[in-house]
Amino acid sequence: MNIYEELQWRGLVSDCTDAAELQRQLAVRPVTLYCGFDPTADSLHVGSLVPLLALRRFQNAGHCPIAVAGGATGSIGDPSGKSAERQLLTKEQINSNVEAVRPQLARLLDFNIEPNRAFLVDNAEWTAGVSFLDFLRDIGKHFSVNMMVAKESVRARMEDRETGISYTEFSYMLLQAFDFYVLARDHNCDLQIGGSDQWGNITAGTDLIRKKLARPAWGLTLPLITKADGTKFGKTEAGTIWLDARKTSVYRFYQFWINTDDRDVIRYLKYFTFLSREEIEALEAAHTANPGPRAAHRSLAKSVTDLLHGEHATLEAIRASEVLFGAPLDGLSEATFNDIVGEVPTKPFEASTLASPGTPLVELLVHAGLGQSKGQARKDVEGGGIYVNNIRETNPQRALTTTDLLFGKHILLRKGKKNYTVLTVR
Repeated sequence: MNIYEELQWRGLVSDCTDAAELQRQLAVRPVTLYCGFDPTADSLHVGSLVPLLALRRFQNAGHCPIAVAGGATGSIGDPSGKSAERQLLTKEQINSNVEAVRPQLARLLDFNIEPNRAFLVDNAEWTAGVSFLDFLRDIGKHFSVNMMVAKESVRARMEDRETGISYTEFSYMLLQAFDFYVLARDHNCDLQIGGSDQWGNITAGTDLIRKKLARPAWGLTLPLITKADGTKFGKTEAGTIWLDARKTSVYRFYQFWINTDDRDVIRYLKYFTFLSREEIEALEAAHTANPGPRAAHRSLAKSVTDLLHGEHATLEAIRASEVLFGAPLDGLSEATFNDIVGEVPTKPFEASTLASPGTPLVELLVHAGLGQSKGQARKDVEGGGIYVNNIRETNPQRALTTTDLLFGKHILLRKGKKNYTVLTVR
């Protein structure tokens, strides 16, 4: 199975210019390709993973990937898929975001393997010295306004009389086409990939290369990922799922994938992992026969978290997940426990109350919101439904002291299977 056939099997081909010829080129020689990532934030998010992983898939097949950090295009903002204009960032913000995104791009591409090592470039490098007049004369003259207006990303905004589209965003297409042209001229880049909303921008680049360099170039778009329930992929109640562990903890990142809808899990295994066809089809068969064990979900979550954060961090995230299903706390690291603290209700309390003889457990259960009254809390303890640091407690006279503190500051209380509260000393 060649790279194009693999992308098709994974459901990753949306549109392609002259697909037959591109497949022929991919079969006979290493092709240089690129994808751009505008630094609109100080981290990429999971929505960026499909094109980024596609670059790696091409590299694994022997082709040469270029990741473009959009220091220039990011200062404009792509109108594709947007109903309103982005807030423009300052140069300082863009430069800071580019530097933050660089290591994330580098994590998924191999910049050392020969002969097809990856490159990471910033399009600010080749736009900085180009004057406005030179750009209009050398690039703008190759584009008709009629053609630009016909592009879906532009037309949709022009039809909205309230927001419309500014000349700034209208020009974005030319800047992206200029990127493709420069990469074709200087790096022999033949192919641009991107989300399906990028089709108009990509074909503008292939047209420019044909006109200025008198040679062919290709564009391939990948599907925009959706969820079976119609909600936006990469968004949760807690917000966007970022690739930076400082913005989205490894535990929360792992949980995002483990909580994938049953209807999406096989698609996501194809989109977001490097598992082979045989491995995915085996998981699909097991999932269809008995989805209860959630083997496909666990494989998806582990594969993607390993890829982004490393195996050790994944194991810690799995351990945190197990703790919230009642696993013992023995050997749990403080960093992993802190991830748990961020996921369950937390109540402060005074450390002095734990001084000998301590505070009755039933009082702390009421304080934690796990008991409506001391009487009810006492019944819950006697009934075996209360856990202190994931150890069942059946003694209603039990008092908690400083010896019960985890890492000197926390107590994990649980009622039943899923009702947790962390008490944290002030």
